[in-house]
Amino acid sequence: MPFIRIITLSLLLAATSSPALALKCSSTPAGFNKWLTEFKAEARQKGISPRVLANLDGLTYATAVIRADRNQRHFKQSFAEFSRRMISPGRISKGRSLMAKHAKTLARVENSYGVPPEVIVAIWGLETDYGVNMGKLPVLRSLATLAYDCRRTDRFQNELISALLIIQRGDLSAGELKGAWAGEIGQAQFMASSYLNFAADGDGNGRVNLIRSQADVIASIASYLRGYGWRAGAGYGPGQPNFRVIAAWNKATVYQKTIAAFAKRLAKG
Repeated sequence: MPFIRIITLSLLLAATSSPALALKCSSTPAGFNKWLTEFKAEARQKGISPRVLANLDGLTYATAVIRADRNQRHFKQSFAEFSRRMISPGRISKGRSLMAKHAKTLARVENSYGVPPEVIVAIWGLETDYGVNMGKLPVLRSLATLAYDCRRTDRFQNELISALLIIQRGDLSAGELKGAWAGEIGQAQFMASSYLNFAADGDGNGRVNLIRSQADVIASIASYLRGYGWRAGAGYGPGQPNFRVIAAWNKATVYQKTIAAFAKRLAKG
């Protein structure tokens, strides 16, 4: 069965094509409740139902999320330091085991999207240790806090709308939407907008679940990379055609190089 994209087009266009929400941001939590009330009013105009918007009721400002946003030190490590920590023997061993376990799915995905198994599995392993560390923070609270904050308010207002659309189309409930501090979702740590644009139904059950379905995770990583221009058969190391696509996955050069290095280690196995 071909891998199908699950997107409600009219809702997606509402989230990604409309002008940014005209809401005033702040660097202090004092006005958060007022901002949230105004956000819900504008979100309803963008097509979010009252039933879904009710999931925002009672949200509080997450100071810990703002602290994490201001303190991203791990990407300041050298490539040698970062890759040595991230490409562990255990992670390599588990990655090779999962490549064998999901060989048929990975082969179908490569045929559909052109992305080789080792790249998919490397990203999966680096993002969450293959689903072990997905994060436990409520995504809606994290996104609402970052959307209210002035540092990247337009981006995260769009991400919050996108998360509400994921609930509205029935992929995940608000209670299931738990993730890392910036609102990353599931085993591949997709932002909500990427979930809407690139998540793929890899197991053929008619829904996308990047928290529990490993087949969906595999297909969705490949879908994302192809969406950014992945060229089947081209190299993915630094200086090669597909490295710029890996750069679209994460803006940190040290992370990009680690993905490529990890994939090459997996391929050798």
